[in-house]
Amino acid sequence: MKRRILKGLCLCLSASLFFSCSSKKDKKINSDVLNHHVIITYLTTGSKPTDSGTSEMLERLNERLTKLVNAELVIYYIPWNNYQTNYNLKLAEKDGSIDLIGTATDWLDAWKNASLGNFMPLSDEMIQKYAPKTWASVSKDHWDVCRLNGDIYMFPEDNFTQWTNHGFMYRLDWAKEAGLNGVHSWEDLTKYLDYVKKNKDVIIPWNSNGSPSTFQPEGYIRSKSDFIIADGITSTNMFGARKSNLKKLYSPMYEGKELVEYAKLMREWNLKGFWPSDVLTNNGGNLDNREQFSAGETAIEQHHTQTWYTQIYNKLKKQVPGADSGFFWFGEESQNIVYQTITHGAMAISAASKHPERAMMVYDLLRNDKECYELINYGIEGVQYKKNSQGYREPIPGSHGIVTNYWWGRNDDLEVRDTATAWDVFDNINRTYNQYKIDYPFGQIVWDLSNVGSELDAVTSVYGQYMGNICYGQKADPEGYVAEFRRELKKAGIEKLISEFQRQLDSFYSNRK
Repeated sequence: MKRRILKGLCLCLSASLFFSCSSKKDKKINSDVLNHHVIITYLTTGSKPTDSGTSEMLERLNERLTKLVNAELVIYYIPWNNYQTNYNLKLAEKDGSIDLIGTATDWLDAWKNASLGNFMPLSDEMIQKYAPKTWASVSKDHWDVCRLNGDIYMFPEDNFTQWTNHGFMYRLDWAKEAGLNGVHSWEDLTKYLDYVKKNKDVIIPWNSNGSPSTFQPEGYIRSKSDFIIADGITSTNMFGARKSNLKKLYSPMYEGKELVEYAKLMREWNLKGFWPSDVLTNNGGNLDNREQFSAGETAIEQHHTQTWYTQIYNKLKKQVPGADSGFFWFGEESQNIVYQTITHGAMAISAASKHPERAMMVYDLLRNDKECYELINYGIEGVQYKKNSQGYREPIPGSHGIVTNYWWGRNDDLEVRDTATAWDVFDNINRTYNQYKIDYPFGQIVWDLSNVGSELDAVTSVYGQYMGNICYGQKADPEGYVAEFRRELKKAGIEKLISEFQRQLDSFYSNRK
C-alpha cells in the first residue's frame, strides 16, 4: 500500500513538473490523463532484433517514462521485405494496437495515410498541451508543412542535419590508379568501373542485388538535368519539376531525352559485365554489397551520403589498409541538390490510438529529454556504449547494440557524435552541399491522390514491369524499349496524372499570391 501511495505521489509530482507552464485547469486535465499506467506502441520500419540489447535498453527507458508520464514503450517492427505494402496494411487496420507511427512524406506515404484517415489530426492546442517542448522548438513555417485542412498530422524531424541524397561510394585510390581525379560524372564512373573490371581481382565491379529501387534512374536524370522530385505522389520518383521552371509539372519517365540516354548507358554497363549476369533473377541471395565494398571485394555501393560518412568511410580504411573512398552524388554534374523535406522523417499518432495524449507526451520526451533521447538512440551508457575523452561515443566490445530505427525525431541539440563517423568528411561535404542546395520547394503541397488512385496504381505497375530491364540493360534495343515503356504509361493514364497534378500545382501557386 505504501509503495502504491508513493508511486501516486511521484506521478503527481512528475505531472506537475511536466506541465508547469499550463493553467490550473490544464493541470487537472493532465493529472487525470496520467492516473493510469499505459503501454505506448511505436511502429517503425526494419527487422526486429534477435539479441537482448534493445530489450535491456527499453527496460531502462521505461523506468524513466513511467516516472515522468506513467507510460512504457514497446516497438512494433515492419520488416524491410515488402515493407511499403505491409506498412500501409498495418496502418489501415486501425485496431488500436499502435500509437506512435514513424512516417515520411517522400518514402512512406504519409499524406496518403493522412488522407485515408490512418493518422490522427492534431490541433495546435493539443500539441501545446501534451508535447510542449516540441511545440516550442518547431517554427510556424515548419508546422504549416505538416498541416492538412488546418490540422497537424505529424511532428517533423526538422532539427537534425543529415544528407540522405543518394549516390555511389567508390574506391578513390582505384580511381586515381585509373587516371581519374575522383569520380565526378557518369562518364567518370563508367571509366572507373571499366578499369576495375579489367584490372582488379574482385568478384564483380558492382555486385548488385538487382533491385530497381537500389538504382532508380532519377539519379542519372538529376545529374544530367535540373529535375526535382515532387515527394508524396509515388515512391518511384516519377513526377516533379525543373529548377528552372518550378511551376511546370512533368515526368522524365514519360518525356525528355535523359531516360533514353540512361537506358543506353545501362546497356553498355551490362555488356561490359559490371554486374552479375543473373542480376534480375538471383534475388540477392546472401549478398551484402555494402559489406563487400567495405572489405574491398567490389568497386561501388549505392546509398545515402550519410551512409558513406557514418558507416563506410572509416570501416573501409580499417579493413583494407591503404584504401580510400569517395562519393559521387547524384546531381553533382549539374550542381542539382535539394535539401530534404523536413518530413523525410516524421512521427504521427495513429487515428485509432487509445492513448493519444500519452503518446504525444512520450514522443516529447524521446525528442527532448536528454536521458530518454540517448537511450532510444544509442542504448545504455556504460553497457552498450561509452564516451571517450573527447566526448565521442563508441560501442563497448562484446555488447549487444540496439535496433530502434528512431528516424522520426532526432535532435541536433542532443546528438552525441560517434567515433565510427568520419566527421571531417561530413564537414567537408556539408560545405559543398551548402554551396548548391536549395530548400525543397513543395513542402506545403499535399497532393490529392483521391481522384486518380486507379491511374496511379496502373502507372506504378507499368514502372515495376519495365524498370528492372531498363536499370540493368537487359534489352538489346534500349531506345525502343523506353519508347514501348512510355506507350504503356500513356495507356495506363499518365497524361491524366500529369494534368491533375499540374492543376494542383497551379492552385498552390495561385493561393500563395
